[in-house]
Amino acid sequence: MKIVVQVKLMPQADQAAALSATLQTVNDAANWVSAVAFEHGVPREYELRNLTYAELKTRGLGAQAAQHTIKKVCHAYTTVKANIRAGNLGKKGSKRRAKAGVQADQLPSPGGAPV
Repeated sequence: MKIVVQVKLMPQADQAAALSATLQTVNDAANWVSAVAFEHGVPREYELRNLTYAELKTRGLGAQAAQHTIKKVCHAYTTVKANIRAGNLGKKGSKRRAKAGVQADQLPSPGGAPV
């Protein structure tokens, strides 16, 4: 049996600043990983990890954060492509599909993926 619990973080001012900085660092890293994936046309996690992991570590991310960042980008691309194939983003030429910035057989542009 699973129990779902909703939690609200209420950090102190100094903790909030550290948390905000951490989230900004991880989001910047995810945007960079997304750009690398798009540039190299690499949708698979293993290949993307080989291209980006070392750089993420030098940017100050820990091992777990680096792995999750790479996985987050891969899953975002997978979700966009699945939505296009399922027709959830409209027909070819529609505004919603154009905003996603891809065809069903392409990676979305870095700005088109919800990372």
